[in-house]
Amino acid sequence: MRALMQLEQKEDQAQFKLNNASATIKERRRRGLTWYPVTITQEDIGFGGKVVLELERPAHRQDLHLFQVGKNASLFSDAPGNSGPDRPVLCGVVTGVRRNKLLLATTKEALPEWALDGSTLGIDLTFDEVSYREMNQALSAVMLAHGNRLAVLRDVLLGARPASFREHKADDLFYPSALNASQLAAVRHVVSAQDVAIIHGPPGTGKTTTLVHTILETIRRERRVLVCASSNTAVDLLTEKLAERGVNVIRMGNPSRVSDLLLQHTLDAAVMTHASYSKMHAMRQTAEQHRQTANEHVRDFGFEERQHRQWLREEARTLRQGADDLEGFMTEDVLESVQVITCTLVGASNRHIRHLIFETVFIDEAAQALEPGCWIPIAKGQRIILAGDHHQLPPTVKSEKAAREGLRETLFEKCIQRQPQTARMLTVQYRMHQHIMDFSSEKFYGSQLVPHHSVRHAGLEAYDPRFAPDLPMEFIDTAGCGFLEVAIPESRSTANPKEAHLLLQRLAQLLGPYDSTAPQQAPLTIGVIAPYRAQINYLKDAIEVSAALNDLLLQRRLSVGTVDSFQGQERDIIAISLTRSNTQGEIGFLSDIRRMNVGMTRARRKLLLVGDSSTLCCHPFFVDLLAYVKRIGGYFKIAGPCSAADSALEVPLPTVGD
Repeated sequence: MRALMQLEQKEDQAQFKLNNASATIKERRRRGLTWYPVTITQEDIGFGGKVVLELERPAHRQDLHLFQVGKNASLFSDAPGNSGPDRPVLCGVVTGVRRNKLLLATTKEALPEWALDGSTLGIDLTFDEVSYREMNQALSAVMLAHGNRLAVLRDVLLGARPASFREHKADDLFYPSALNASQLAAVRHVVSAQDVAIIHGPPGTGKTTTLVHTILETIRRERRVLVCASSNTAVDLLTEKLAERGVNVIRMGNPSRVSDLLLQHTLDAAVMTHASYSKMHAMRQTAEQHRQTANEHVRDFGFEERQHRQWLREEARTLRQGADDLEGFMTEDVLESVQVITCTLVGASNRHIRHLIFETVFIDEAAQALEPGCWIPIAKGQRIILAGDHHQLPPTVKSEKAAREGLRETLFEKCIQRQPQTARMLTVQYRMHQHIMDFSSEKFYGSQLVPHHSVRHAGLEAYDPRFAPDLPMEFIDTAGCGFLEVAIPESRSTANPKEAHLLLQRLAQLLGPYDSTAPQQAPLTIGVIAPYRAQINYLKDAIEVSAALNDLLLQRRLSVGTVDSFQGQERDIIAISLTRSNTQGEIGFLSDIRRMNVGMTRARRKLLLVGDSSTLCCHPFFVDLLAYVKRIGGYFKIAGPCSAADSALEVPLPTVGD
């Protein structure tokens, strides 16, 4: 695993350099990698005499970003001659982040001239060595573990030792809830686990709701727990849900969603409400005043002035040290009284909680997390609870070789396969019409999923009778129509313009009878998905020239993206362009059937698929999918072949109810 992580780190570093060498400042800012412009609002001397800068971006810039404490970053200038890979930069580490301000502890004892010449400045995130360092340290700890709790957890998670459970009573849960039988069984299973337990949550089965209830039951029995997830978004969601239930929760790190609720549960916010905060703030202000006075220019400068300046600097240093010590005390005090600490996997190594041990560690999205990342919080726990679904998106691995050799296989998968008794699957789903659910249930979940009565027949017709007699799931087959894919060599991507037009024409036809201004219900939401970035771009361009669809886009009721961008979300209507159509039967990304599972199960009321069966059916998954759609009457064949002229939104479409 460590060798595979080294492969991944090399590939990640190479891609980071390649992607940023040609990216504009605007593009890097959109990706969350850059703040621009920034101004230096404060300059201080930190540990070892190195310059510490406070940088501020304009208050109106609320772009989401990836800056957080511990990340490497570099200050740059956009002055003429300062562009390209050899431009001068000032490197450092981010030591504090607030909404529009961050602290950068630099590696220099003085600011370079280009940072002071009045040019516009910006700050870039540089390659993230921190995550890899923490994962490698965690792997070392796991390999060296012997005769301790980490050794036991390692052996249970990897199947070398059976997991143990204590007996529980039927009425041993404290909090009243409306959970269904499978959710309650999962909660009881976790409560009784002594080593490891897994909550397996297929799409729409209420995994987050169940996990939150499980955490509530756990903190009734334990003083403090650690809750982690592989993404900031998932950590934010859990923090919000726990806070809504009245839990004293602290969110470590930088929230990805800028909301007042989240900000008030950050460690910074908790420290600011502490009784000793005003004293610490006053000490810092006095220290800064002394530093500024010591640096003031005076005309007459003799022995007494030199002595006074030396005293001011010493006093400033003493006050800063005292303020730092007081801040450390306040931080410890806050964390001592908290019930739940939430963070990302790497965030579990945060300096403020590095020394803490937790009776229970929860890891959400565990089936999307690299194994080395999971070991970071596991090493801090006496008991581990994993939640996720290994039939949805796997973790992102940039090195193909590392992925092939096992880095993509998660700890969640290893444990659920080697120790199936550790898992409880949630079986009642609350999202999809039964026809949308059944194929996924059959292919991935042993036909165990059951639709809740509220969604069993909740198609578009149930939403508005004017949609009758619409089908909840349909597949439009373009085989023989000449809708061949187009390779885009520059981006190593694939598009299919004719298929894109067909999908959007069908979507517009489908929405024809629907009055979007009708006030009786919440407006329909629509998601358009494609497996390739080039096809996504083509769909977006085509939507812009369609008045009806573009209006929905502007209202944020229609969104377009890859499967990954829809993970964890749902829409009333999901339309998927499968894109691939060639004579070789190559389907690329589509062979990862877990991605298809995610894409298809985002739909609540309607799932529309458009693709070329002659290409897709080279894979057994799509053979079964076509057979299922035919069985429920949702298969339509385009009369072909179609000429180039036909492809421009003139392709004959199935009539609803045919």
